[in-house]
Amino acid sequence: MQQDESRTRHAAAVGIGLVVVSFFVFWLSNRDFSAGRADFMYLADAFLHLRTWIPVGLSPNAPIVGENDVIVRGGHLFVPFAPFPAIALMPLVAVIGPVNADHWETGINAALAAAVVGLAYWVPVRIGVRGVAGRLFLAILLGFSTQIWWVTTRGGVWHTGHLVATILVLLLIAEMFGRQRALLMGFLVGLGFLTRAPLAFAGPGLALWALHRSGALDRGLAAVERWARLPWRDWGLLIAGFAPSLALFFLYNWARFGSITESGYDLATLPAWLDALRAQGMFSPVHIGMNMEYLFWKLPRFTSTFPWFQPDGLGMSVFFTSPALFIGLLAPWRDRRTWILLGTAVLVLIPTLLYYGGGWLQYGYRYFLDSIPFVWAMVALYGARRGGFPWWTWVLLAWGVLIGAAGVYWAYHL
Repeated sequence: MQQDESRTRHAAAVGIGLVVVSFFVFWLSNRDFSAGRADFMYLADAFLHLRTWIPVGLSPNAPIVGENDVIVRGGHLFVPFAPFPAIALMPLVAVIGPVNADHWETGINAALAAAVVGLAYWVPVRIGVRGVAGRLFLAILLGFSTQIWWVTTRGGVWHTGHLVATILVLLLIAEMFGRQRALLMGFLVGLGFLTRAPLAFAGPGLALWALHRSGALDRGLAAVERWARLPWRDWGLLIAGFAPSLALFFLYNWARFGSITESGYDLATLPAWLDALRAQGMFSPVHIGMNMEYLFWKLPRFTSTFPWFQPDGLGMSVFFTSPALFIGLLAPWRDRRTWILLGTAVLVLIPTLLYYGGGWLQYGYRYFLDSIPFVWAMVALYGARRGGFPWWTWVLLAWGVLIGAAGVYWAYHL
């Protein structure tokens, strides 16, 4: 018993130390970079004053007329991005004010990214990864071998949303492998949708998760028994958990633009080349080739000077940036949960592949962050089955961390 308590204390101490170190790594990476777009801080202040718009000229660092991804209507500025990050920031902004929150954005984002790392250390226990080394592997993988490090370094409204969304999905995965409360899972997907819209497509994955849990897919059951086991109650609770976020989405759109379906993305100002892509359709098969290239095939230009390669900001292959994610392909395929996680990752990716934006400016393919936690959970299933991660997986991880560290350099030089 004492030995178990000692191991628990050791694991907790390692986790706390990891979060603290991660915060300072992220903060040292981003503290000298100013994205100049802390829109969520000012939107949080607007919500506190029962507004949906930001006053023009509120602060030198607030959005201004003529900037990209800004909507100007009736002399007011509107933020096209989903509102939950601003809602989550309301208590902080209420205490320190939007301008101070803007000035502290690098620290706030570093804290959010450190929370991602902390959750990535804690959640694997629920998946079945018990050893400290395996949990460290998974925390480093998500925090420093994906675009989490890049979006934290660059900051700004575009990237804060990714950090908040990743935290929500990690909490969702913890519940999926924990008590599996359908109402809570539906609610977390709803908050994810109000942060990064593609996460709404995780809903069908959760419906399959409930179906798997019900036993209706077990072998040898008669059709009548399968029907009796269908998780109608859980499916209803998933919908009920998601419904408030959908209602708030419609209400927010109506309050801003007089239409429940107008999110603002079709109205936002853009550079000419992105506007031309949007004119082909905000979501269209014509964009699939571009997004597939940015996600899978695009490589940087290799050079003879430090750091020996140069990205162009349009995208970079996940094979190059995060090869350790592909350990997930070795997850136990006889376990239906592996298939459901993969299917959920693909479902969430579908609207992204159809989207015109591409993700610019980016290091890697930042839109894949919406799907990565589900792939990451597949890696955790592999580690749980094996009781850890063999040496060659650490080599893949080290490569991803090295490329992630180079992203800090390119955040200042692209």
